[in-house]
Amino acid sequence: MDYRFQIARRYLASRREVSLISIITGISTVGVTLGVASLIVVLSVMNGFYDVVRDVLVSLDPHVRVVSAQGEGVANVDSLLRVARETRHVTAAAPYVEGKALLMSDNTGDANRVVRVRGVEASMMEGAAPTMAMGRFDLSRNADGVPGVVLNQRLGQRAGLVPAGRAQSSTAVGLLSAPAVERTLTNIFGSPPVRRFEVRGLFQSQGTSQGQRVFVSLAEAQQLFRTEGRVTGVELRLDNLERAAGVKAALQRKLGTDRYTVQTWYDLQRSLYDVMQLEKWGASAILGLIVIVAAFNIVGSLTMVVIEKRADVGALQAMGVSRGDVRRIFLLEGALIGALGTGLGLVLGLGLAFLQQHYGLVPMAQAESFLIDAYPVSVQALDVVLIAVVSFGLCVLAALYPAVRAAAIEPARAVHLDG
Repeated sequence: MDYRFQIARRYLASRREVSLISIITGISTVGVTLGVASLIVVLSVMNGFYDVVRDVLVSLDPHVRVVSAQGEGVANVDSLLRVARETRHVTAAAPYVEGKALLMSDNTGDANRVVRVRGVEASMMEGAAPTMAMGRFDLSRNADGVPGVVLNQRLGQRAGLVPAGRAQSSTAVGLLSAPAVERTLTNIFGSPPVRRFEVRGLFQSQGTSQGQRVFVSLAEAQQLFRTEGRVTGVELRLDNLERAAGVKAALQRKLGTDRYTVQTWYDLQRSLYDVMQLEKWGASAILGLIVIVAAFNIVGSLTMVVIEKRADVGALQAMGVSRGDVRRIFLLEGALIGALGTGLGLVLGLGLAFLQQHYGLVPMAQAESFLIDAYPVSVQALDVVLIAVVSFGLCVLAALYPAVRAAAIEPARAVHLDG
């Protein structure tokens, strides 16, 4: 074993006695351990919340969306679908029409509200259809020629709407679009053409952003908003959510930027995701202060070691040990503290994170109001590596000043002062 490592280890902890310096060194090690463990646990929980929010939003939002750059809709949808489906990592592509309309019902006045209507092809919604709470996702016409509509569960319950096919008689709603109102205003003797739909199902609420969303068939939406064969855009599903940026770049090269705009799932909710990332790194900076304080303790404890062992340092130099080797001895002390504290912190932090992930040790307060019962946890390897490297680096950096001070000791003066 290298003599420098042996000396560094003996200076840190001696089996014969427990000194004040050893106690301060132990406190520094515990501080590094707690700082690393806290960072891992908190960042893993924040990553877990990020994944939950992302999955909730992506459950109805696409992985990638292609829309007209001028906002006029897409006319040549077949050629756009062909290009999209030929792109690597794209597993499904479907057109959609979206717009706002007034939802009307005879059951209660609470249903007369503005909603966001989305027209889709039900046959292309496999794997992307919302989770149903009541009824079924059926947008086709019934025997009487009445098309189906699927609403958000909260909206349907507030309006007292019952899906078709249950013991009770099904309810019908009307949708009045803005183009229909505009056309009525230009015709004095006309009345607003309200299109009637039969409620076929209620899908589970997936956050406030989906609270006013209803689904109808693509053809009905085109007639409702009078798009005349155009669609609002094309939505894509990928084999891997993380491939969205690459697919966006590939499609943008094929389609050009003058006619089409390609958006990823991150672009659709950028402000929310950016805020969550900012909170994550803000929490990291605050908890990192624990490790920084521990590093200052390391500076103090190693400086005390230098003062206490100055005669030993002088003797080593008199025996031929170079100043560089003396400096390495005290840098090794900082590295030992950093390795021990970081290692224990990794074990403690990862252990708590995995226990929470698999057993849900800490439940969420009022969990019935959330989609999850316990705090979510997602351990990311990059976060763990960054925490370990930064923590270990701070400990080594904290040992730099004591190491330089030890290397500057004059052998004759050190022996004289000790005598």
